[in-house]
Amino acid sequence: MGPLLNAFLTGGGLCLIGQLIINLTDAKVTPSHILVGYITTGAILSGLGLYQPLVDFGGAGATIPLSGFGHLLAQGSLKAVETSGLLGAIKGGVEAGAAGITAAIVFGYLAAVIFNPRG
Repeated sequence: MGPLLNAFLTGGGLCLIGQLIINLTDAKVTPSHILVGYITTGAILSGLGLYQPLVDFGGAGATIPLSGFGHLLAQGSLKAVETSGLLGAIKGGVEAGAAGITAAIVFGYLAAVIFNPRG
């Protein structure tokens, strides 16, 4: 399969799992639960070395969903621990995710300024 199809199947599969959890639990599990669960699961799987094969297969389909953000945080922390010791466990995830978080804030602000949202 091509990389685009792999990304589509991986990202779609992750979204399908989240939607099934919401639908099958009769609204006891909210979207907020799913978001936190995906970040936590991504970080745990990354720490165990199980998320990287999914990234290798699915590319952006595995890194763009929130489980990919958990993977990013875990990998940043693991890398920083190697160079900075225990302090790296705290600062590594923040450093790894800083560019993406900053971009989300800046572009979200620009979109709000340009499109004049109504509250």
